[in-house]
Amino acid sequence: MNITRSSAVALAILGAAVVGPQAAGVASAAPAPGCPDVEVVFARGTFEAPGIGETGQVFVDALNARLGGTPAEVYPVNYPASLDFQAAANGVLDASNKVESIAASCPDTKIVLGGYSQGAAVAAYTTFDAVPAGLALPPGLTGPMPPAVASHVAAVALFGTPDNWFLNLVDHSAPPIAVGPLYSAKTIQLCAPGDPVCSPGGLDRASHSSYKTNGMTDQAADFVAKALGAAAAPSDAPV
Repeated sequence: MNITRSSAVALAILGAAVVGPQAAGVASAAPAPGCPDVEVVFARGTFEAPGIGETGQVFVDALNARLGGTPAEVYPVNYPASLDFQAAANGVLDASNKVESIAASCPDTKIVLGGYSQGAAVAAYTTFDAVPAGLALPPGLTGPMPPAVASHVAAVALFGTPDNWFLNLVDHSAPPIAVGPLYSAKTIQLCAPGDPVCSPGGLDRASHSSYKTNGMTDQAADFVAKALGAAAAPSDAPV
């Protein structure tokens, strides 16, 4: 993929905050026998090392503190998280396959889908209920997840999702990012003030790296914990 100067600058903003030794991601632990109560499927941001990234880890830690008992299982979405934004389609494929696999093999597991920056775009695209007109799907991706899968996803948490203006700088061919209607009511999208990736007119590059320290991971964890409790209510209620 040839990247224009403006695209390179835009993607540099996406990853500027995570370049360096502190950017190491946290890989998923070996799965415990049986099916977990909760599994987080999270896509890291641009330039973060394989894993769920710093924002993802702070979010998971905050969520586990609210769950009590057994920590959530964690699955890091496998995709390049590189300057080639078109390769994010690999993340959509991997996330979709993982969510569908959990729904099929562990139907009682409550899934939390999430992402930061480019990873938030990956997670949002994963919720699409229709293929945008004129979009050629990459090999292996045949279409949206089946509607029945949505009931297995208890919540979606997105941090610094690229807005359409920023997305157009990065990749003119990318469809607008919007959470699908089957997932929108259980989604929290957080954008730090001044974040140029998600806030039109934002000029504070540092704000794009602030999610792990600005309290928004706690805000998302509160939202998700509440959603997980609501998802558990039907099965916990007396028959």
